[in-house]
Amino acid sequence: MTMFRTLLLAGALAFTSLSTQAQKTKIKTKTADKPATAAAANSLLWEVSGKGLAQPSYIYGTIHLICPQDLQVTEPMKRAFGSSKQVVMELDMDSPTMMQEMQAGMMMTDGQTLEKLLPAADYTRVGDYLKAKAGIPIAQLGMLKPFIVTSIMYPALLGCTPASYETTFVKLAQEQHKEVTGLESVQEQMGFFDKIPYAVQSKMLADMVTKEAEAKQEFQQLLTLYKAQNIEELRTVSSKSSFGFQEYEQLLLDGRNQQWIARIEKQAAAQPTFFAVGAAHLGGTQGVLNLLRQQGYSVKPVLQ
Repeated sequence: MTMFRTLLLAGALAFTSLSTQAQKTKIKTKTADKPATAAAANSLLWEVSGKGLAQPSYIYGTIHLICPQDLQVTEPMKRAFGSSKQVVMELDMDSPTMMQEMQAGMMMTDGQTLEKLLPAADYTRVGDYLKAKAGIPIAQLGMLKPFIVTSIMYPALLGCTPASYETTFVKLAQEQHKEVTGLESVQEQMGFFDKIPYAVQSKMLADMVTKEAEAKQEFQQLLTLYKAQNIEELRTVSSKSSFGFQEYEQLLLDGRNQQWIARIEKQAAAQPTFFAVGAAHLGGTQGVLNLLRQQGYSVKPVLQ
């Protein structure tokens, strides 16, 4: 049951989608300070300074599910993390009530079930897939929101038992006695998905099964871009995904980015902060990095 709950949590975070003591060691950054594509964009770690900040903060782009051998905590990341006073992620990942809060928002309303939403053939295929890949009968999941059920399939697409940057950062924060907070509440984040009709969610669930080879190929493409630290192309490919919510990009990405900026500014002004959000939120003209530049901050990639 513990692994099942962990996968639900990691998968929910994946959609919304995929440092704490003064550090004397200086972190080398590229000199370019433009909202660029090309080489300057090929970084997952960014320094935010200027506009009256006493010390820089850092923003790292995560991928919420990744095979353990691909999860890299580099020396520049360690230095950035160590030079910050707090860690801020999309959600407060070390909150003792977070799991209960998430569970409260996982169930469909109005008596909806997967069996009602999916055509009979798709319901059978999804059920067979869940049983074979996750060992869970679909009857146990029938009242969960379809995007939550979809999350259980991601380990099969990855071909491994996934690791998480979020849980890695929480562990580091606990070891270094750093406070962990979130840019959003659980209710707020789950609320974004509640605006996506169950029918749309259930279609994506069925597509993940009926087009598994295509889904695996796309997932590997995103992983390759992530490992290359190409956040601009990652944003582009994510927004055109055949297994995402393209028509809800404003809701899930751009709108949230806009909302986050004031919260990021407040946290960074209070104390140097290590921010960690999904990498798809970083790139593009409406991405977090460019929005911070528009507010007058210097935002520079950190070499890794």
